[in-house]
Amino acid sequence: MGLPRFTRPKGGVSACSPNLFVANCGPAVGLSFDVISSVFNEFGEVKGVYPADETGTRVIVCFDCQSSAESAMEALHGRPCPLLGGRCLHIRYSVQSTDTVRARDLVDVSLTDSELKVPGVYLLHDFVTVREEEELLAAVDSRPWHNLAKRRVQHYGYEFCYATRNVNFNKCLGELPSFVSPIVERVSLFQTLGCAEDMSLDQLTVNEYPIGVGLSPHVDTHSAFDGLIFSLSLAGPCIMEFRKYATDDSLSNFTSDCDDEGPDSSGGSNFVRRAIYLPPRSMLLLSGEARYAWHHYIPHHKVDKIQDKVVRRGTRRVSFTLRKVRKGPCECEYPEYCDSQK
Repeated sequence: MGLPRFTRPKGGVSACSPNLFVANCGPAVGLSFDVISSVFNEFGEVKGVYPADETGTRVIVCFDCQSSAESAMEALHGRPCPLLGGRCLHIRYSVQSTDTVRARDLVDVSLTDSELKVPGVYLLHDFVTVREEEELLAAVDSRPWHNLAKRRVQHYGYEFCYATRNVNFNKCLGELPSFVSPIVERVSLFQTLGCAEDMSLDQLTVNEYPIGVGLSPHVDTHSAFDGLIFSLSLAGPCIMEFRKYATDDSLSNFTSDCDDEGPDSSGGSNFVRRAIYLPPRSMLLLSGEARYAWHHYIPHHKVDKIQDKVVRRGTRRVSFTLRKVRKGPCECEYPEYCDSQK
């Protein structure tokens, strides 16, 4: 049986309900459902806390009675909560939807790039051996990590700045480390699959994702990197989802609705969804349309459902993202998605 689904109550913002939609709150910001439940229990019996969507930053808190939800709304909405790390919560009422499963909530997970049908995506399984995987993990674990809010990173060649989603072209960190040289040499295998672009690479970002932590939907900045993005998955599996929007709104039209995923007849963002399973030791290549026009995204899950099988993610997943820094403006064929051409 799946989790219950929720939506806005009829009657607009003034309508009340025993259920609260709470934004800026969830596992992706370091708050477990148990912790959230204990805080909201101060206002009445909490029947359950559920993920509102796949971001991990929004939850549904279900009270036993409406008066408890009203008390929590009055006390916590728009105010920092010391017991939840000082986060300022954004709350509204929500009701359980009668549509427990809708077509737009379902996305088939492909096992191969040919099944995926996203132009420019290539996937090679067992790109490295088990021993090579161990050696690569040992190499990065022997070097200092930089802590972000939800994960740890290392940068080589050029540092990627998350605030600007770009690189400092004038600050070269040196050549790529020797431990990644065999991987850089091996990417030429993709030329046999039909990718004929320049395979030279000079930037590496290593990401370590703890269990349950994913990646928000994004397109790698066009002006920052050339046309090939390589991603080697190590230690743990995951699902990567691809989304192509009818127009490039850079997700700015996304609301805090818990049912905001997929084509929205009420005027929200429209996008096509695809998903592919990335097993450990596989190498993914994004090129052409997939690199320039599709957002890619890793759901914030601890388990994934893949063709009726439940696959638990490892305690960590480490990705090696290899790219080539672009030294001029992007002149791709997708100007509606391109920061150089806007």
